[in-house]
This record gives sequence, C-alpha cells and structure tokens, in this order.
Amino acid sequence: MSLKKFAKMFSVEPGTKLDLSKNDLRDTSYFESRDEAERSLREDAEAIDELQDRLFAEGKQSLLLVLQATDAAGKDGTIRKVFGPVDPLGLRAHSFKKPTPEELSHDFLWRVHKKVPAKGEIAIFNRSHYEDVLVVRVHGLVDDDVIEARYDQINSFEQLLSSNDTRIIKVFLQVSKEEQRERLQERVDIPAKRWKFNQGDLEERKLWDQYMQAFEIALERCSTAWAPWYVIPADRNWYRNAVVARLVRLTLEDMDPKYPEPDFDPKGIKVK
Repeated sequence: MSLKKFAKMFSVEPGTKLDLSKNDLRDTSYFESRDEAERSLREDAEAIDELQDRLFAEGKQSLLLVLQATDAAGKDGTIRKVFGPVDPLGLRAHSFKKPTPEELSHDFLWRVHKKVPAKGEIAIFNRSHYEDVLVVRVHGLVDDDVIEARYDQINSFEQLLSSNDTRIIKVFLQVSKEEQRERLQERVDIPAKRWKFNQGDLEERKLWDQYMQAFEIALERCSTAWAPWYVIPADRNWYRNAVVARLVRLTLEDMDPKYPEPDFDPKGIKVK
C-alpha cells in the first residue's frame, strides 16, 4: 500500500471537523489477524532499520515523529516496538515535561526547536509542543487569545521544518476511557508497574471530556499538507504498534533516502 492510500485511512484531512467519540478504538480492520499484524510489525521494524541506515548515510533529510496521547495510551511501548531494531546512532527520543523556569522565560517553541532532528536523524517526540495547546488549554494556564495564536505559530514552525527537509509525522494514539481505566488500575495492582503510577493521572482523568475537545481542536487546526495528523486506534497494543510501524516505513520509503556515491574507485583499493 502506498503512503497516499494509507493516509486516507488514518490521517486527518485539512479542514476536517472531528468528533473523536465516534471512532472505534477496538477496530483492527487494517490487518486480517493479530498474527498478520505482528508479522508485519517485525518486517516493518527491520525495514525501518535499513531505511534509517540509508537516511543517516545520505545526510540530507530527517524525520520527526510526534506522539501525543492521553495517559496510558502506550507511547513508550510504541517507541520500543517500532524502533527497537534501529541503530541508536541516528535515532533520538525526547520527552517534554513541565517547562522549567528557563524554558518559561522563552517562547513556547524554544525548547522544542532545539530537539528537532539534524539531517540524517530520526527524532521522536514523546509529547511535544502540542502540550502548549492541550494541557495549557484544559487548565486555563494562559489566555484564550494566546492559545489561538499558538495554532498558527505551530503550523508556521512545522512548515519551516518541512521546507528544510524534515518530514513530519504526527500521531494521536487514541485510547478509550474504559481502556485507560484498566491500564491505570494495572499500574496499581501489578508491583512491577507501580513506578509508572502517578496519582495526578487520576485528576487529569476527571478532565477527559475537556481533553478530547482540546485534541479535536488541535488536530483540526494543525493537520496540514506538510505535517499531517494521524489518528490511530490504541485499545489494542499489537494493532497500534503495527499501524505506526507501517506508517513510519511508508513515510521513509516515500522519502527514498539513498546511500551516497563513494568519492573513490572501490575497484582500485585492496586492503592488505
């Protein structure tokens, strides 16, 4: 399947009006079975590793993957499964947490711009600059007119990256409220997972409807031709991982990185 056909299934078309509550988050129709999805994940992860090697060697393009989700949707697990085989030399992952005093003294994109991928690299944002139109909006941390301006500023920032050969994929891993409840409860019940539990997540969960509205607005306002949003059903981990891996692979194939030609004649060199 081409990237264009894939995009029609999962991407948010610019100008689309969203209602996330209508999405079937247990849908697994892209793959015929779990076995097929897991086989596809393995094959795509291996292909991503090879494509990343070409991307790094070429040194002319970069890829930025933005992952956004509610708590317990599986951002960390997705990164591990999709990029596990990839050479870490050209791969970086960044997690954006509560801004520091220094970061707050600059514009909201300052800390983000420093972490975008260099040419030849893949960078993964585990949360991102979108926190500044999601959490900030839900908790009313800045005035509405500031948030409204940020959507346009984000689009301009991403267009700047795109025009400088950074391909951008933005993925919203959408998990249902009931599935989130089960996963948060697992973090309480299973000793090995208790380190993940944060009681603040329970307070954020009370704001579920407000967060869904904030996501809808952000996806509607910031899905563009140069930086599209993809909505991936995330109630089934195996399906989520396989779909994201396919998206990354198709995007890298569309970028078509190539090994550079050597600046020497390999036929004339004999290593002794």
